[in-house]
Amino acid sequence: MPNQNVDPRILALCEKVTAKRARALIDYLLEYGECSTEDLNELGYDHPPRVAGDVKEAGIPIVMTRDRVSAKTGRKIGVYRFGNPSDIKAGRIDGRKAFSKAFKNRLVEHYNSREAFTQEVLAPRYLQIDHRVPYQVAGDAAFDESNPETYMLIDASSQRAKSWSCENCRNAQQDRSEDVCSACFWASPESYTHVALEEVRRLDLEWRADETSVFDKLRDRAAREGVTVQVLAKRLLDG
Repeated sequence: MPNQNVDPRILALCEKVTAKRARALIDYLLEYGECSTEDLNELGYDHPPRVAGDVKEAGIPIVMTRDRVSAKTGRKIGVYRFGNPSDIKAGRIDGRKAFSKAFKNRLVEHYNSREAFTQEVLAPRYLQIDHRVPYQVAGDAAFDESNPETYMLIDASSQRAKSWSCENCRNAQQDRSEDVCSACFWASPESYTHVALEEVRRLDLEWRADETSVFDKLRDRAAREGVTVQVLAKRLLDG
């Protein structure tokens, strides 16, 4: 039986969701009223922010607080609940948008098959379509297929990192300023002023194929000097 305290407007949206991952969180919330990150782990989902993101992209407001202490670790953990029905985005009631193969091909051509954060050229099968500004911030404007610049192509590891960062960003979850979001590294790695509201600059590098031997030498040198690869790389860049 659905939780009788759930607003009927949220229930109406929940009934439209069929995707397995989003459905798992929705059903748990309908039965128990709240779902922790550990609960999702036990359900077999090791990346709770992505699961919550699926529900949000269905137009269903979800909030996350850290008001539960884990019986396993003694640390505070995230807990998801349905949000305020007034936050429901008008016109977005049909779940995650399925992008056509033709649209992905268009983006691959537009971005020359480059991963947005590493700028590595990857085979299209390794690239996923992602909104630059998350749906919960931009609303339906995030789905403007007439403008490829509102989308980016990223690999699975970048997707997980971006989801986690947005899930823990005050602007993405509360303030929802599209301008602030657009100036973030996760939306505009080409030109940004902050990373999830923190004054940070990032450089993501990958060594592939024959290049891996260069990284191995860098790692070995870092080990000899007793520092991390990141610290050594910064030191070398400083001259």
